[in-house]
Amino acid sequence: MIYLGIDTSNSPLTVALVKDGITLIEETSNLKVNHSLTAMPVIEELLKRASLTPDELTHIAVAEGPGSYTGVRIGMTIAKTLAWTLDIPLVPVSSLKVLAANGEKFAGIICSVIDARRGTVFAGLYKGTDLQPVAEERHQELADLLAELQELDEPVLFTGPDIALHEEAIQTVLNGQAHFIELDRRLPRASVLIRLARQEAAVAAHEAVPEYRRLAEAEAKYLQAQKGSANE
Repeated sequence: MIYLGIDTSNSPLTVALVKDGITLIEETSNLKVNHSLTAMPVIEELLKRASLTPDELTHIAVAEGPGSYTGVRIGMTIAKTLAWTLDIPLVPVSSLKVLAANGEKFAGIICSVIDARRGTVFAGLYKGTDLQPVAEERHQELADLLAELQELDEPVLFTGPDIALHEEAIQTVLNGQAHFIELDRRLPRASVLIRLARQEAAVAAHEAVPEYRRLAEAEAKYLQAQKGSANE
């Protein structure tokens, strides 16, 4: 089996090709670039360097979100188009779980964090021993997340490229309860995405949907306006 893994759900771009569990080639970058312009050229280049053609692929693995609305849509669109065109299975995987896997085997809780602006974050909580979810992934105020973690009274390993934005606030609340993954392990990796995908059920391309974990700003404003009208 030959998997192509794609994660454009946030600022980092990571793409990998894995054959029978062995990584053939992987490219991960953390440059602030437009994934709509760079993702497909990277995929094409990696296939070329691995001496593979698209029709040799057997599965597509993709990060389904949460994260940047635009980034999630780009990755899902590319993955669905390839899976549909090649008539092969598509395996969506949570972007938060991909980040959490970088800290696998931690003796405590792994908390993967993606900044969602205005004091909010996307967060996933997993057992370090086996990456089983401790709670549902969510979009919430950082302060509420930290209060919840404080009550659990367990060591917490924070992972993800955005944790540096919140490190001071995390340490203020959790003190010695908080641990931070090494800098060189904070980015998502498509080879890890594929490893997780091999444990998940595949879906038909048309069945895959992005997992935004919150309403788009326009939707939120519309619902707020409707609520205001109903109260008049």
